[in-house]
Amino acid sequence: MPESPHIRRFFDEFAEEYHLLYPDWSATVIEQGRALDAYVRRALGDGPHALLDCACGIGTQAIGLALTGHHVTGTDLSPAAVARAAREAAARGVRMETAAADMRYLPFGDGAFDGVVCADNSLAHLLTPPDLLAALAAMHRVLRPGGALLIGMRDYEEARAVQQRFTPTRLTRTSDGRPVIGLQFWHWHEDREHYDFDLIHLLPDGDTWQVHSRRATSWALTRKQLTPFVTEAGFAEVRWHEPEESGYIQPLLTARRVG
Repeated sequence: MPESPHIRRFFDEFAEEYHLLYPDWSATVIEQGRALDAYVRRALGDGPHALLDCACGIGTQAIGLALTGHHVTGTDLSPAAVARAAREAAARGVRMETAAADMRYLPFGDGAFDGVVCADNSLAHLLTPPDLLAALAAMHRVLRPGGALLIGMRDYEEARAVQQRFTPTRLTRTSDGRPVIGLQFWHWHEDREHYDFDLIHLLPDGDTWQVHSRRATSWALTRKQLTPFVTEAGFAEVRWHEPEESGYIQPLLTARRVG
């Protein structure tokens, strides 16, 4: 399968600004870690457990899970994102192994982990069925029998139906309190499933503004689409949990490796 230099470059360039997706990234780390930890413990018991976050980015979920007591390994396609995740973990006194790795080719032995997490809509960056199945098969392989899978995905059902063109404007702040404005513009492909998105941030620069704009492509996978892929990869007990139930920011899929 082809490598993904375009998406790797996107996240390499975005690594130092990724926290701007959240009004308070440090608080988000704790909140999301606790929400995911509840499902890990429900599936596996109190632990602590050996967990892999296979699309860890700058550590939003991986660090949060490590703070709840688990032994977490974080990997990501972007070396720059992984490097920042390691720095952020160290700054919080968290021990966390990190490595740059493509989620389709996870560099771990069979059954190495009790749980695998793939959050922040990361699966949407895999644009074809073979790539998606390869990633899910790799997650299945590195899970021990009985291990738990947790996938966080954007809620695409309505976005697909109306062919959403942009996201609401988001206001965050720099470390010294200055406002940062963020938004996305979506450009749908003819298949009405894939879209290019422009991620735009307006950052204060003295008396003026800098505009940072980056483009990538996503596959707007609905719950109905993703579930059969997860089953085909060998997982069972596939369930979806809505944010109102889970406390997690996105729809959350949970599943289990059996045998």
